[in-house]
Amino acid sequence: MQDSKHTITVEGASVSARLQRPDAARCVIVLGHGAGSNREHATMEEIANALIRRDLAVFRYNFPYSERGSRRIDARPLILATVRAALGRATEIMPDLSVFAGGHSFGGRMTSTVQAQRSIAGLRGMVFCSFPLHPAAKPSIERATHLQGLRIPVLFLSGTRDRLAQPDLLESVCANLSQATLHWLDTADHGYRVLKRRDTEETVFEEMARVTEHWVKGVLETSS
Repeated sequence: MQDSKHTITVEGASVSARLQRPDAARCVIVLGHGAGSNREHATMEEIANALIRRDLAVFRYNFPYSERGSRRIDARPLILATVRAALGRATEIMPDLSVFAGGHSFGGRMTSTVQAQRSIAGLRGMVFCSFPLHPAAKPSIERATHLQGLRIPVLFLSGTRDRLAQPDLLESVCANLSQATLHWLDTADHGYRVLKRRDTEETVFEEMARVTEHWVKGVLETSS
């Protein structure tokens, strides 16, 4: 397996990225992290490692603020430019692989915003781990308005205890998207923490990776 560090230049700043590519990789998934974390956060590590075990390469990157070690999120234009730069770098490094993109929470939402504003050439689909549909205890679908602009397959992997995605609201959003797949992760919260009563031997990360692998395979077969 290839495990390498990379640098992404965006608007005069540099951010780091990590590529983990299994020998039999069938695609690469470019992942942005949650608002209060970075590419090496425990949740990102678990997501990446689970996907890698399913022969899905992962390219995860920092935003400029997380690269600096700051918790103050960058201005929206810089965030979106970073998403585009990361996708461009991943495509440059791996021209032989189909490209998917998304991320955990904020990272997924920003990636979907980029795609809705101006389609990313060659992007095959999007994977949203805990899409933050609304702030905790403030149910709304305003953050989903831009999703109507997506014209590629999208996969939502959300926990049944996620306080940032009320189930009935997320289900209604997905029902109005032409190429959306929604998979519920039993008892998982926004950070994929689960209750002990979870009735399966799979970990939540194993489950999300299995579902992602199956979905990716379907997307690639349908569009080939």
